[in-house]
Amino acid sequence: MKTKEILGKVLYKLIAKKLPYSHSKINFGSKYIRALCGKVMLKHCGDNINIEKGASFGRNISLGNNSGIGIDAELSSDIYIGSNVMMGPECRIYTQNHSFQNKNIPMYMQGFSTVKPVHIDDDVWIGSRVIILPGVKVGKGSIIGAGSVVTKDVPEYSVVAGNPAKVVKYRT
Repeated sequence: MKTKEILGKVLYKLIAKKLPYSHSKINFGSKYIRALCGKVMLKHCGDNINIEKGASFGRNISLGNNSGIGIDAELSSDIYIGSNVMMGPECRIYTQNHSFQNKNIPMYMQGFSTVKPVHIDDDVWIGSRVIILPGVKVGKGSIIGAGSVVTKDVPEYSVVAGNPAKVVKYRT
């Protein structure tokens, strides 16, 4: 890990993560400070990004132009987020799960499954408290309704909602 990346992580975890919300009247430049941290911490970081207060994220994250990571969001590693993606508060994006195949061994002793990256295309709106599970691809122009649990790929220009998330309509 490079010195610059380590410095960015330290600055983010100690200061930037705790700064006020980007849209607060008094925000001390929090959007710009968190974006600066993103530039050195993320695998790829586009222009005009917004990482909100309290967001946590792992390694190997790509964030496209004009995209954001929502308030108190938690993103694991190996996630691609395209351009113009909006993310509501408290979203969770997972790329790995607990292993549980052997019923003769307690689940906590079985470790983790292999990482299955998540891919979110351009122009996607992810509502508040959405959970996206490992290996999911979210198609371009899609909307994921608040509180949805996304277990399967989301078609382009669709609106999905529910637990598990299902297509409720297509954008016209």
